[in-house]
Amino acid sequence: MPATNYPRTPWIDYLRGFVTILVVAHHASLAYTTFASFNKDAYISSTHPVVDVLRWKGMDYFEDFNDIFFMSLMFLIGGVFVIGSLRKKGVLVFIKDRFYRLLIPFFVGVTVLMLLAHYPAYYLAHGNFNLRDYVVDFFTVEAWPVGPPWFIWVLFSFNIIIALLFPLIGSFMSKLGQKLASWANQPFKVFLFWYLLTWITYMPLMFWAGAGTWTGFGPFDFQVSRVLLYFTYFLTGVVIGSPGIDFGLFKKDGLLMKRWPFWVMGSVLTYVLLKLAEAPLTASYEQKQLTEFQATLIYRSIWTLSCTLSSMAFIALFRKLFNRANEHWQALSENAYGIYLLHYIFVIWCQFLLLDVDFPVVVKFILTFVISVVLSWGLTYLLRKNKTIARFL
Repeated sequence: MPATNYPRTPWIDYLRGFVTILVVAHHASLAYTTFASFNKDAYISSTHPVVDVLRWKGMDYFEDFNDIFFMSLMFLIGGVFVIGSLRKKGVLVFIKDRFYRLLIPFFVGVTVLMLLAHYPAYYLAHGNFNLRDYVVDFFTVEAWPVGPPWFIWVLFSFNIIIALLFPLIGSFMSKLGQKLASWANQPFKVFLFWYLLTWITYMPLMFWAGAGTWTGFGPFDFQVSRVLLYFTYFLTGVVIGSPGIDFGLFKKDGLLMKRWPFWVMGSVLTYVLLKLAEAPLTASYEQKQLTEFQATLIYRSIWTLSCTLSSMAFIALFRKLFNRANEHWQALSENAYGIYLLHYIFVIWCQFLLLDVDFPVVVKFILTFVISVVLSWGLTYLLRKNKTIARFL
């Protein structure tokens, strides 16, 4: 979701930058979760390209909390300015802009950047750094690992769908956005609608495909159970942003945003409830008091509630905290896209270099996170000084 040339709303851009930092932290934690596993036969089947022998349960909770909501929220943010951009640029120019800012960086990401990123995983699997064998393995055995750029091609696809339909549905989307804006002072109604939307667009595919199933062709991978959820959140962002972010559902003086402490507390308590429910539900299933379907239905219903409340909480919190521009957050926002594209290289290499270092798990995590943010941010800043590269970042 790179910056564009039309006026932006600072708080939503800062939220985008913050979620990008969460993505870096999320990937930094994956080498240290207790459920991490590494498959030497095909590291694409591993939970992460580098897995440390040191683990900590706290990394499980951190990773899981992020995973529930942050990509759904990222897609919602990615939709907020779509209608405004289409009105300003027109369909053809908008598609051209998305091609340059999304599709080209995606192809650079899944070839050059992911090749650089996954090199340590090949060494851990094969015990050597043979470059030729690595490249062959990358595109054949590993089936072209997409890594974090999966989000970019999916976002591009969503943008193109809306752009092509815009002449037919643009007016309807604007009316729908105005209707949603009228709910800004009905927070419970918004919450209930948001939760039902999350539940309906996630649960059927999750039961059909399984919660963790990915599919695709080459680097065009996506998570089957969440593709409709992600598109719905993106579409929700499109609708909410259509009347203008300061005049729609997220307007500053609406009760929905003023109830930010409730959403934050609800987010925390719901995630705690989700974790507390795991053991009893597992025991009930093992004792045949519940079927697998019933246990999963209860667990995933709380999961979707956590996704809903966490998304609402971060939106309302950033709406409350950032009512004016801040130069530090602005700098993060301007470089967030590059950080997203580049960070995986530094994350994996840091985790790899720290494998034999006798540091506590938390120290390894912090080092990986900080180094990856600093280096990817600094490299993005330098690359954006080139006008040609800046066109894509």
